[in-house]
Amino acid sequence: MQIDASPYEWIIGGEPCNLHGAIDDATGEILALFFAPNECMEGYFEIVRQIVKSYGIPMSLYCDRHTIFISPKDGKLSIDEQLEGKTVNLTQFGRAMEELGINIIKAHSPQAKGRIEKLWDTLQSRLPVEFKIRGIDTMEAANAFLSQFIVAYNEKFGVEPENPEPAFRPLDPGIELDHILCIKEERTIIEDSAFSYKGKYYQLVRNGRKAAAMPKAKLTVLSSSKIGVKALYAGVVYDTLVLEQRPKKKALKSSKKQPQKRTPVKPAADHPWRQMPQKRPNFAYEETDREIIEMLNQLFNSTRAWA
Repeated sequence: MQIDASPYEWIIGGEPCNLHGAIDDATGEILALFFAPNECMEGYFEIVRQIVKSYGIPMSLYCDRHTIFISPKDGKLSIDEQLEGKTVNLTQFGRAMEELGINIIKAHSPQAKGRIEKLWDTLQSRLPVEFKIRGIDTMEAANAFLSQFIVAYNEKFGVEPENPEPAFRPLDPGIELDHILCIKEERTIIEDSAFSYKGKYYQLVRNGRKAAAMPKAKLTVLSSSKIGVKALYAGVVYDTLVLEQRPKKKALKSSKKQPQKRTPVKPAADHPWRQMPQKRPNFAYEETDREIIEMLNQLFNSTRAWA
């Protein structure tokens, strides 16, 4: 399929907008159309969503080198960088196409994708008139009418392909398409199973309840106008809830036991610690004993005793 967008005053008297579209290169049939204010990734995601749901997954798409499809660094790596194993990161659109298994073929000029360029000439002359006849004057009403227009256009201008075997593959029923056609960015889980994204804090929610505490690991944020903001962690997609402020850190519990307070114990009055320093003991003697002691004192003090 060839894919592109065309800026034009599609609604007579209205503001110019961009019509995103895809055409089957084998049959010339329009596969999908979608209006958006500007050429944007959301517009191309919507085109791919319509194609996959209506026909299946195409084998390849042919596009120009717009930075939505191709990184500006594509094809600019030096030989030395390539030998070192360096690669160019995919764009969000390129990453989504890789997940779906759709090969992107890059056109190097508008003439290379001439079939869709010719389609824009046809639609610019027909669609504004169709809108005026039906009184369509808003982009939302125009998008609602496009599916009806595509059927009528393909019945009139579609051709039989050389090989009638379709090249579209069915989407695996277990794959959620909206979880692929979105912006994916990595963030780190912070306190209380939350994360920060574009200036806001989000709480992970599972089955309507706050998710259990998780380690500070990487998760993938999924965001688009279709699904809002979701998060992918360990193979599980979580809903999110916007928080007013960053979750507070929980106080860490100390593994050491807190020392117990000891109540001082006062020793009793007769405790040895309360005794005065050792003094000379007082002895009580009988009278006869006193006489003996006095005699001994006189004996020791006598000079005769030492003669």
